[in-house]
Amino acid sequence: LKAPIGQPGSGRVRYGAAMELWRAGKISAEVLEVYRVASAHDGRDPRAVLKERGLPLPEVMTMESPMQRLYAAAREYLLSLDHPGAEEVRAGLPLDPGPEAVLPSQGNAVVARWLGPALEIVAKDQPALSRAIADATGQLEWVTYDAYPLAEIGEGFARNHAFASMRGEGAAFQARDFDLGLFLIAPGTLYRDHAHPAPELYAPLTGPHGWRFGVGRPLIVKPAHVPVWNPPLQPHLTRVGAVPFLCLFVWTKDVNEVARVLPADDWAMLEEAKIG
Repeated sequence: LKAPIGQPGSGRVRYGAAMELWRAGKISAEVLEVYRVASAHDGRDPRAVLKERGLPLPEVMTMESPMQRLYAAAREYLLSLDHPGAEEVRAGLPLDPGPEAVLPSQGNAVVARWLGPALEIVAKDQPALSRAIADATGQLEWVTYDAYPLAEIGEGFARNHAFASMRGEGAAFQARDFDLGLFLIAPGTLYRDHAHPAPELYAPLTGPHGWRFGVGRPLIVKPAHVPVWNPPLQPHLTRVGAVPFLCLFVWTKDVNEVARVLPADDWAMLEEAKIG
């Protein structure tokens, strides 16, 4: 509901939030109608219309902790994106994520080196989200994934990435068979061709970076804020450009199924590719 007035797409974001409040019985149909009409006009402030009609302003949940603020900011950003898996992602991101578990956090060398520079880039066009990530970083359980066989995934990726879940199994906000988090990769790193049963959304906050969606296919360079939706078992590869790769990711089901590397003979060439 607090999406900035005038920001492209903000009317739709506010209406989506109002719809969830109405379904939860927290606002009336008359209040919801104001947000519906205003959704087509990003510059129209529904609060002014509510005051004119003598209708109450919605009671907006106050997100107190850094993790709650991060979840709210990540959710708002993700729900503004258009991609084939949008409904699946929305279904796993309720307005209220439930009780928060405080998890032990430990240092991560990749995060210590590259998260700061990545957030400086994000702050240029998503200042609120950048600030929320920075504030919650110390409460996230950052992991450098080691389940891939090193000979298959390569030392470059194995040593130069980290991810942290915020909503999922064992995360601060519990969810079954769903995973929402942050993914960080150092500049110039190749995340080799791989596939997994889980449907996946990448929402890159930095860019440009290179992508391909099949062994041997050409690299496609995409800027920041262009979502990448991978349906189940879709092969995909990421070649990080000259800036750190930072994204929000979502796995909508089958999160415990194993990912596997898909052999290719051009990884050395891709590691030398110049992007950005």
